[in-house]
Amino acid sequence: MDAISVINRCNEENIPLSRLAILLEEEQGASEAEIIARVEQMLAVMEKAARGALESPLRSVSGLTGGDAYLYYQYQQAGRSLMGEGPSMAIAFALSSSETNAAMGRIVACPTAGSCGILPAALFSVTEQRGLPQSARVAGFLTAGLVGMIIDEHACLAGAQGGCQAECGSAAAMAAAAVTEMLGGSPAQCFDAAAIAIKNSLGLVCDPVAGLVEIPCIKRNVGGVMNALSAADLALAGVKSYVPFDDTVDALNRVGNAMPAALRETALGGLATTESGKRMKEEVFSS
Repeated sequence: MDAISVINRCNEENIPLSRLAILLEEEQGASEAEIIARVEQMLAVMEKAARGALESPLRSVSGLTGGDAYLYYQYQQAGRSLMGEGPSMAIAFALSSSETNAAMGRIVACPTAGSCGILPAALFSVTEQRGLPQSARVAGFLTAGLVGMIIDEHACLAGAQGGCQAECGSAAAMAAAAVTEMLGGSPAQCFDAAAIAIKNSLGLVCDPVAGLVEIPCIKRNVGGVMNALSAADLALAGVKSYVPFDDTVDALNRVGNAMPAALRETALGGLATTESGKRMKEEVFSS
């Protein structure tokens, strides 16, 4: 399955990507009611994680990170953010979700634990900003899942295989497509948004300090959701991706394969091997 075949089917049947996602799941034996119930269950987990670190500081198990979601939320609530209401809440949600993950809280890997803040931050900030119903979140989630499935089929989703472009890049593409559908975009526009998001993160390495999914992963979730929202905005404005989605996924795969092992989640390169990175590793493991 690729984007071209998906767009063609959606156009032939006059359905959005979210509806096609349900039809594909039904082919595996699940009913529509079961599918939607499962999505709503995951959305509830996502929302709890997206809000859990906003009202009080939450520290990671390692002690390296935590409290940033709380700090930013206080700053945002005071009206000091440079961003508008929607984007600033997206930042807060992304930080909270990622800090929940680092603290061993319950999250939804979407598509991975390291990128778990991007999709919920996009879904919840946009639905709140635009006053959209729960059904819009469900549709966005289903669209994101379909896009992620195509990426996984033709490239990869794991940082250990393709770098952070495969994790935060894929999550940003999924979120961009989700938001585009939620706001009335066509299947083709959804894939334009996803392609733009992948292009904006192409080549992003995976270099976790001390080998933990904390630094720089948590803040890369913020970058990922900003990438997603801007890509969706472009697509909804009618801006197309000159390089189509299927080609961007092919590039994602080839770039990932070309990355040295030091830049694929081994913590043997990038930020992990800076002086500060090595010092933090020593602090974690010596204690």
